Amino acid sequence: MNNKRGDDKLTPLPATANFLPQDDPISRTEDPVDQDEIDFVAPIEGHAASVADPNAKPILEVRDLKMYFPVKSSGIIRRTIGHVQAVDGVSFQVPEGGALGLVGESGCGKSTTGRMVTRLYEPTSGTITFDGRDISRISTRQLKPLRREVQMIFQDPYTSLNPRHSVGAIIGAPLAIHKVLPRNKILPRVQELLEIVGLNPEHYNRYPHEFSGGQRQRIGIARALTLQPKLLVADEPVSALDVSIQAQVINLLQDVQREFNIAFVFVAHDLAVVRHFCPEIAVMYLGKIVEIADRDTLYNRPNHPYTQALLSAVPDVKQAAIGGRRERIRLEGDVPSPINPPSGCRFRTRCPIAQEICARVEPPLLQIGKRHKVACHFAGELGHHPDRPVTAPLLGVDDTGAPDPGATPTTMAGNEPGYSDTWYDLERKTMASA
Repeated sequence: MNNKRGDDKLTPLPATANFLPQDDPISRTEDPVDQDEIDFVAPIEGHAASVADPNAKPILEVRDLKMYFPVKSSGIIRRTIGHVQAVDGVSFQVPEGGALGLVGESGCGKSTTGRMVTRLYEPTSGTITFDGRDISRISTRQLKPLRREVQMIFQDPYTSLNPRHSVGAIIGAPLAIHKVLPRNKILPRVQELLEIVGLNPEHYNRYPHEFSGGQRQRIGIARALTLQPKLLVADEPVSALDVSIQAQVINLLQDVQREFNIAFVFVAHDLAVVRHFCPEIAVMYLGKIVEIADRDTLYNRPNHPYTQALLSAVPDVKQAAIGGRRERIRLEGDVPSPINPPSGCRFRTRCPIAQEICARVEPPLLQIGKRHKVACHFAGELGHHPDRPVTAPLLGVDDTGAPDPGATPTTMAGNEPGYSDTWYDLERKTMASA
């Protein structure tokens, strides 16, 4: 049985020596059940942080993507009385072989965005362009070949694996469904994948309940890598693993990414992992992207108050060692309900620098650097936020958000994916270019 690409086999995977230490007890153990959460492996030498290719073309482009879940009334006749605005107008690009990190509080819409990219959810509106093709509205039949190109690592290793299927059946199912390999070659391929992710190849006939949580996540990773996709959405891929195993899995994903030029949408809460794996990072709050930039810019010079508060909560070992600690920014109040979000800026109810314009006008995702965008009327580095809104003249409003008849709005104050060659310089309050 030949696949639709015209070959009867996949590209050979890299040698396992690139991923695992020689004395890895997980891949050598005879009984993974007795080593539940063993993950006591000595940390292997870490890889260098991923680097973006500035000349790579975007393989994924998301434009003004929205996902509203209906809220039904109780009773016999259930009417729609509202919507949960889980994702409300996000735009971004992911280059070929690159990685975009999505970070933010729980419930901000990160996982929902990933599920829309893989078309597990059909978007309410917006477009998803993958490899030059709009996939946001394609039919179920048209989705089948797409599944080979776009795969997902799910957050929960307990519910993402079918308990009635063996590990061999779980990992081998994509190969059989897409007719990539003859049936007599599926088992060797499954065993190869198991060894690569650090499991014993002889355990292909065991069931998910016989493995620990960390080992189940490795099974999920092996399943996602089976078809060597072009895009992989990783939803908290290492949150269920111990720290030593996290390093191994991240190294594994980096090696596979470099070997097969796989692009990643990496959803995580661990900002240190995201910083290491993703050259570009987007910060989400209540369904919207509030700041997106390259790794160094976002972590060293964040301009949005929410990003600054988020980074201030990360423990800094180096500063603690020399006796200095970063001042913690504590946000007051709770995250508003996505059913009835605040008007204007959604962060204004918890923002320490919010003013009247924040309640009246929604800030655009304004490009303020070569690879830096921020959605804030008072964007600026910590301790240097301006007193007057920088977006007012661009939007054609005054400092309170009321329409200004004498102003001339600019077209650059929008929500376009990717970056432009020109941007707005916050210090000079003029247009700048590379």
